[in-house]
Amino acid sequence: MRHVYRCPLRWADMDMLGHVNNVTYVDYLQEARVDMFAKAAPMRGGEDLAEGVVVVRHEVEFVAPLVYRREPVAVESWVTQVRGASFALDYEIFDEAADARRVYLRATSVLAPYVFADERPRRITPPEREVLERFLEPAAPRPALPRTAAPPTSHQMDLKVRFSDVDVYGHVNNVKYFEYFQESRIQYVMDMLHADGIDWREHVVARVDVDYRRPILLRAEPYVVRSWVSQVGTKSFTISGEVRDGAADDSATLARSDVVMVTFDKQTQRSAPMHEAQRARLLAALGS
Repeated sequence: MRHVYRCPLRWADMDMLGHVNNVTYVDYLQEARVDMFAKAAPMRGGEDLAEGVVVVRHEVEFVAPLVYRREPVAVESWVTQVRGASFALDYEIFDEAADARRVYLRATSVLAPYVFADERPRRITPPEREVLERFLEPAAPRPALPRTAAPPTSHQMDLKVRFSDVDVYGHVNNVKYFEYFQESRIQYVMDMLHADGIDWREHVVARVDVDYRRPILLRAEPYVVRSWVSQVGTKSFTISGEVRDGAADDSATLARSDVVMVTFDKQTQRSAPMHEAQRARLLAALGS
């Protein structure tokens, strides 16, 4: 069984290209998940899975741009895996036409039940497992993006957490991590390409993988977001990132991202090879 949530769009969801911003889609997934367990579950017992969970991982694939309209967009959700202390949800954001389904996004979330009062994970209860299994359609996991370590000279951005970033449990909401990585990535690309006066194509986000390792909390001291180029093709490049608490060791990594960017032609709205100077600059940054 699958759950379908009709998600309204807001004008503020749009980016400068007139598309729903990549960060906003993750908000839509969160709304659909809460609706699925809090309102639409076929039986009682899974209500705590709506909000009493932490996100372990998001894998988000952007298929087609979604532009503003008054009609809601459909978000379909279903369970693909149930383990002892975690479960996975798959999603599609789409419009259903008479002849075909137009898909805008496909995604997977790995979630873990959490006792926020004690700041500890917990196991899935038998009633929760029964609810999850009503939505279960087992599926093979998506191939993960290649991983590279942060080079010593990676781009750094100070991250000041805002009060509005924090949820009712005192943690930064999982959607905000996407925003943090976006802020750092945009600064990095602007510093790398714009400052050199390079003629470069527009680019859009094609895929984002985020791993959540430790909670980010509200505090006066800034965190650090590091970004670096980890892969370069002819029509795409990957920027990886980490949110860190400032220490040098790996235990200081709070979250990790890998973002595939695709260059495209604004006139045709299709992917296109990046300009040579742009590619040369990205190759020069690769691994540096």
